[in-house]
Amino acid sequence: MNRIRNFAIVAHIDHGKSTLADRLMQFCGAVNAREFRDQMLDSMDIERERGITIKAQTVRLNYKAKDGNTYQLNLMDTPGHVDFSYEVSRSLSACEGSVLVVDSTQGVEAQTLANVYQALEHDHEIVVVLNKIDLPAADVPKVKQQVEDVIGLDCSDAVEISAKQGVGIEDVLEAITKKIPAPQGDEKAPLKALLVDSWYDPYMGVVTLVRVKDGILRSGMKIQLMGAKMVYPVEKVGVFTPKPQEVSELRPGEIGYIIAGIKSVGDARVGDTITEEKRPTSEPLPGFKPSVPVVFCSIFPVDTVDYEKLKESLIKLHLNDASFTFEPETSQALGFGFRCGFLGMLHLEVIEERLEREYNLDLVTTAPSVVYKIYMTDARVLDLHNPSDMPDPSGIAKIEEPWILAKIIVPDDYLGNILKLCEEKRGVQSNLTYVGSRALVEYLLPLNEVVYDFYDRLKSISKGYASFDYQLHGFQENEMVKMNILVNGEIVDALSMIVHKDNAERRGRQLCERLKDLIPRHMFKIPIQAAIGSKVIARETISAFRKDVTAKCYGGDISRKRKLLEKQKEGKKKMKEIGNVKIPHGTFLEALKMNPN
Repeated sequence: MNRIRNFAIVAHIDHGKSTLADRLMQFCGAVNAREFRDQMLDSMDIERERGITIKAQTVRLNYKAKDGNTYQLNLMDTPGHVDFSYEVSRSLSACEGSVLVVDSTQGVEAQTLANVYQALEHDHEIVVVLNKIDLPAADVPKVKQQVEDVIGLDCSDAVEISAKQGVGIEDVLEAITKKIPAPQGDEKAPLKALLVDSWYDPYMGVVTLVRVKDGILRSGMKIQLMGAKMVYPVEKVGVFTPKPQEVSELRPGEIGYIIAGIKSVGDARVGDTITEEKRPTSEPLPGFKPSVPVVFCSIFPVDTVDYEKLKESLIKLHLNDASFTFEPETSQALGFGFRCGFLGMLHLEVIEERLEREYNLDLVTTAPSVVYKIYMTDARVLDLHNPSDMPDPSGIAKIEEPWILAKIIVPDDYLGNILKLCEEKRGVQSNLTYVGSRALVEYLLPLNEVVYDFYDRLKSISKGYASFDYQLHGFQENEMVKMNILVNGEIVDALSMIVHKDNAERRGRQLCERLKDLIPRHMFKIPIQAAIGSKVIARETISAFRKDVTAKCYGGDISRKRKLLEKQKEGKKKMKEIGNVKIPHGTFLEALKMNPN
């Protein structure tokens, strides 16, 4: 056990985590040249296309150190984006140390701070690695000073590397073996293992990734999942090297996977404790803090026949990503579907894309919203997830909306634009300090303003230099109203939203203008209205297709033409009463991507 090292690689987005993982695997001979490809551990198509890590991945490496000993290194490559911080916290709880990668051209970014604080919460030993030293813009002494000033980590022995060029990789491995402590555990004690991750394999059923704390996990033994109170026989035990490789047992401190014939997806809950049925451990492990979804939206199948398929797909996907939630719901416009909760907009996009690709589903997604607390006059407190479920305003005493504390690190040149954007989003500045030549701004912002386009606009006005991280800060009372969108006089429940009273008119006008461009013309005029209660606050009209009924009249009396036009008018009036407006499925999300004007 003294020769085992469990560590996670943490960093801000694009600072080189996955590339460093590639080089460590190559150096230790885990993959040969023929099998190697860049971002080896990013196995999903979406990860490779977007160039981001979404799922934390594990690999076991064997490294012969300079002291002559061979060490077993269990590496975890983690995501960098704020929406996937739940993946990071899960990985950190299975390790004793972290390798913090900092880009020597960019320095400390918002997500660098967030991930370091998470690692320190787990009492990790941290190895500081400065990457991209081969680039002309690299400034190693300045970045070392920044890490010491901002994070407070000693950088005198920070490892300087270029993961792309393969420079300094052996120094990283040596630092890991020297600085990161060996795991603690007792192999004679009853089995105690942490369920770190689980996913559904069409051939093998449910595969679970475990970290053994005490005891020995062997194939053939009967295990009990303490949370689910279920017993299963272990069929296979193995490790990722990075290919799955069967082993006879997992000892204390080791990370590997087990296949135990778990059929029900709900039983393999992430954070559960695994123990032996005959000789159970007395205390379960603390597990993980449950993730709190902050963005909610409804997902419906385009074809109602696919409802059951969507339900099964969500269950399988939830096993692989426990940080989103779902519950059934119905909509007048869209039929049966599910109300889902996510950790952010990127998380929502990724889940939607995975459902469409991995499970071949055609989906309609409604307007994203956040959770509001509604205090009724009869002292009840309701959690409102869906704007269309809002109770009658006469019975509401007050509405509270969720706020976040956002940390933005931005070069001085763009600071004015960032402050202007935060003020526009009803933000309240709480702090402004300097990290070298860059400003660290802390703002309290309402989450519902951040959900739609804040991140995109932040990136565009700072030319990509600003970095952003946030955490929930609690609820605050505000004047919130429900805004309905009416198309041809009928409320479209999928587009209902809750907005601040002061922004309602601007938001309504923008939305009506967007829908006017997105909804195709019909044979009759279509009014699009935004309304609060019975008061219409904005309106646009889609003009009708015009058929020239007077084309066949040449010369003659004007009354004949007038008669034909009157007849056409009557027909259009009747058509408007009985005609249905067909709204294309992609309209809902497209309409909500507001222009920054």
